Amino acid sequence: MPRLFVALPIPEQLREELAGLAGGIQGARWVPPENYHLTLRFIGEIEGWQADEVDEALASIRARPFEVQLAGLDLFEKAGRLTSLHVKVERGERLLHLQSKVEQALQRAGLPPERRRFAPHITLARTDKAAPDKLIGFVQAHNLFRPNPMQVEHFRLYSSLLGKEQAHYEPEVDYPLEEPGASPAPLPRQARF
Repeated sequence: MPRLFVALPIPEQLREELAGLAGGIQGARWVPPENYHLTLRFIGEIEGWQADEVDEALASIRARPFEVQLAGLDLFEKAGRLTSLHVKVERGERLLHLQSKVEQALQRAGLPPERRRFAPHITLARTDKAAPDKLIGFVQAHNLFRPNPMQVEHFRLYSSLLGKEQAHYEPEVDYPLEEPGASPAPLPRQARF
């Protein structure tokens, strides 16, 4: 059964900028740059036939290209523990519109609604074993991080393969965003599930 999620891939230049932030916190498990992404919707493990339906539903989404602005760092916590360090992403109207379309498409494909509020971010490190004061200091030191806006011209369906240290994310299908009136570019579509 594939374990899937829908995300925006991060362009190489921005991945390099983000990777430049990594390091200097003992106990943090830094995400490899090739795994950076902005999750639109986590799906989880589903049957192969349902993955095909998810693919069809996502392929029907029509939205325009847009820009995403990253702005500063922050931490997520769970049950009083700081669990991850991430780059914040501004909740722009077009990003929220695309995320909403993805959510609607997945519900049409038979998935239950997402219960968590959409909090756009790019995870840099897992931090459950790092000292909280070091994490807070790191966030404060990098809070003015604001790279050039990221151009979003497509979104992607990924599969996640769990490993001993980190998960490995495999791109499965890209879905282009197009200007109104543009004829959709044909995509090679091969079900991999």
